[in-house]
Amino acid sequence: MSHSGRSMRHPVRYWLVLSGLWAILGLLGVRATYLQVVASDYLQRQGDARYLRTVTDNAHRGMILDRNGSPLAISTPVQSVWADPPAFMRARQRWPALARVLGLQQRDLARQVRKYADREFMYLKRHVTPDVAARARALKIPGVFLQREYRRYYPTGAVSGHVIGFTDIDDRGQQGLELAYEAMLRSTPGKKRVLRDLYGNIIETVESVSLATPGKDLVVSLDRRIQYLVYRELGAAMEAYNARAATAIVMDTHTGEVLAMVNLPGFNPNNRSKLTSAAFRNRAVTDVFEPGSTLKPFTVAAALESGQLTPESLIDTAPGRFRVGTKIIRDLRNYGELSVAQVIEKSSNVGAAKIALSMSKEQIWGMLRRAGFGETTGSRLPGESAGLLNPPSQWVSIDQASVSFGYGISVTSLQLARAYAVLANDGVLVPITMLRRDAPVRGVKVMTRRTAQQIRNMLELAVSRRGTGAAAQLLHYSVAGKTGTVHKLISGDYAKDRYVASFAGMAPASNPRLVMVVTVDEPEARRHFGGQTAAPVFSRVMAGALRLLNIAPDIPQQGLRWAAPTTSAPPA
Repeated sequence: MSHSGRSMRHPVRYWLVLSGLWAILGLLGVRATYLQVVASDYLQRQGDARYLRTVTDNAHRGMILDRNGSPLAISTPVQSVWADPPAFMRARQRWPALARVLGLQQRDLARQVRKYADREFMYLKRHVTPDVAARARALKIPGVFLQREYRRYYPTGAVSGHVIGFTDIDDRGQQGLELAYEAMLRSTPGKKRVLRDLYGNIIETVESVSLATPGKDLVVSLDRRIQYLVYRELGAAMEAYNARAATAIVMDTHTGEVLAMVNLPGFNPNNRSKLTSAAFRNRAVTDVFEPGSTLKPFTVAAALESGQLTPESLIDTAPGRFRVGTKIIRDLRNYGELSVAQVIEKSSNVGAAKIALSMSKEQIWGMLRRAGFGETTGSRLPGESAGLLNPPSQWVSIDQASVSFGYGISVTSLQLARAYAVLANDGVLVPITMLRRDAPVRGVKVMTRRTAQQIRNMLELAVSRRGTGAAAQLLHYSVAGKTGTVHKLISGDYAKDRYVASFAGMAPASNPRLVMVVTVDEPEARRHFGGQTAAPVFSRVMAGALRLLNIAPDIPQQGLRWAAPTTSAPPA
């Protein structure tokens, strides 16, 4: 029987099979048309949901630069490891390997995944080293990805830790200038859509949703060279005198720029893991102390401004003690009759008290207030204290006398530096700044030029051989300054054997360019006077700073007025 005969024997089955095949092909065609035309947008979205991601595009934080362009804070790119919890949970058998690479305990990793199980993002480890990032990528674990972030690095470390401050792990300013200028320094992250493969690697950037904007650079007033110099000398003094803490500030008298600010003990902002918040405190602006004899020039300035006294006016300080109410004010010894200028030179408490009591309370208070005491300096540094200057209505006679030699008033080191800049700047208070100032700024008149010059002449006597600050003298430069030594106020009482020693001064005295304040907290009892501890630091730092800034000497070598410190004058 022929083949055609067999085919004709089952015509119904043949056509049924053929019709079925055509029907299937038709359905496939309809389905394909539906998927390609009608449902194409839906399917594209579903595909994108699996491989297309919108990711954060981070930008770097602005740099902090010193006045000469040297970096004080920079941001370096690093990788952070993150995960998509649902996808990561499906690769549970790979967790031990990842935990070892990231240095995590497996139980901690599991606890973290459970916590974020209903989310699409969780960090596994922030700011890892390049080696760790490469090893984590090589594991190719589904749901584990890398993200570029930035980590802050501080080239000067502990040298400028307190003033520069630091950022947290999210690159937000937490202390110091980092916090004060957060709005300027911070970056704005962008968004972009990328295609990732099965292992999370970016295959292609599809589009930019929003552009990342880097932070703006900040040029500050600090001079890194002088900052290092202050840090070195202050550290040596702290060790030599076994002190509890120390602070020093160097200022440009003409511009109000802070060229250096150092606190010790310091901290390294690059490694803060074992530090408490107390270590981050910038004592130069947060801690207050009674300034002691460093305040006497302003008492005398008030007297000169009133016209009641001149530098040559005589004050009887005999017999070296003076009763005011129930209190007795004492000098180190009986100086007898002193001129007003000699009251500064010898640092006579009795002389200062008698000068203060010869004026009204309002005259003294007004001078101190105009010099910036009792208010913040406007530095913008976080936590700055206004100090304490009670209104004259609250003063009794002993308060008026005590304030004259720096008791009963509290100041910060930065306030004291600003006030001495008034004396250096011919009686004009220039606003303090922590930023580089490229243009002249208008100041506020505090006292006459004549009074400021007269006070500077007296402060030159205070660092002469017969003065209390002889250790502050410099080769080839004239110096004007004043020592201070006060008993510390502990729980409302003055401690007998705990002191704050200080020195505030300027150079060159003939035309001051730099002002410096040094405070040493609780130096050892045998060497606790400002003339013994703080004045030598001033001398060593100022000598180096004047050279670094190429400031010309004002004392010809053949006419040198410098002499090695002697012990003939008692320190104050």
